[in-house]
Amino acid sequence: MINRWNLNNKKALITGGTKGIGEAIAKEFIDLGAEVLVVSRNNEDFEKLKSLLKNPEKLSYYSADVSKLSDIEKLADFVNTKWGKLDILVNNVGTNIRKKTIEYSYEEFDKIIQTNLRSAFELSKSLYPLLKKSEQGNIVNISSVAGITHLRTGSIYGMTKAALIQLTKNLAGEWATDSIRVNAVAPWYIRTPLAETVLKNTEYYNEVISRTPMKKVGNPEDVAAAVAFLCMPSAAYITGQCLAVDGGFTINGF
Repeated sequence: MINRWNLNNKKALITGGTKGIGEAIAKEFIDLGAEVLVVSRNNEDFEKLKSLLKNPEKLSYYSADVSKLSDIEKLADFVNTKWGKLDILVNNVGTNIRKKTIEYSYEEFDKIIQTNLRSAFELSKSLYPLLKKSEQGNIVNISSVAGITHLRTGSIYGMTKAALIQLTKNLAGEWATDSIRVNAVAPWYIRTPLAETVLKNTEYYNEVISRTPMKKVGNPEDVAAAVAFLCMPSAAYITGQCLAVDGGFTINGF
C-alpha cells in the first residue's frame, strides 16, 4: 500500500515561520519530508531554528513584511524563481493588540487587519498560479477559536480570524477544480511566546483551564500536526474545513 502519511518532496511556504506555531509547523513539515521556505522579518530567529534541525538544508528563509503588498509581490517572484511551483501555503503570520473596542485607533485597526487578514488574502491570490501548477496545492489558514466564539482578545482580532474561516470556505469552493484544497485550523491557547504573556498570570491561566475540558494548554506541536495532516495525500478529500485544536473548548457548554 502506498504511504499517504507524508509530505515527501513537497514545497511549502510558511509565513511567520520562525517562532511559535510557525516554527513548529516548519519542523513538522521537514520531518515529514518537505522542503520549507519560512518568511519573517527576523533573520536571527531563522538561524536559531535552522540550528535545531536534523536536515537544515531543507529550510530556507525570505525576509518580508507580508502586510505590505510590494513585499508579497516580491515574495511570489522569489518562489517562482526558486521552485517554479508551490505545493503548500500556510498563512500563519498574525498579531494582536488587546483593547476594548472603543479604545482602538484607526492605525491599530489597519495594522491588525492588514497583518492577519489582508496578508492571507493577497498571498493566496499572488501564489495561486504556483499552487495551481502543483496540481495538488494546499492552503492552510491559521485562524483561532476567537473566530468561532467570543474571547477577550479584542474584537478586531476576532473579526480577522472569523474572516479567515470564511475566506477558507470561499477559496475552497472557487479553487477546487484547480486541485487546490483550502482548510483552516483554529487553536485555543497554545504555549507560544505571545500566549505566555497572559498565561503567566495565575488567575487568568486557571480560568483558561477551567473552560478547557482537557484541562491543559496546547503545545505548538499539536497545531503543527493538524496542519501537516490537512496537507497530506491522506486528507485528499478534505477541503473548506476549519479544525479546532482546542482541547474541547469550543464544545464546552454548561
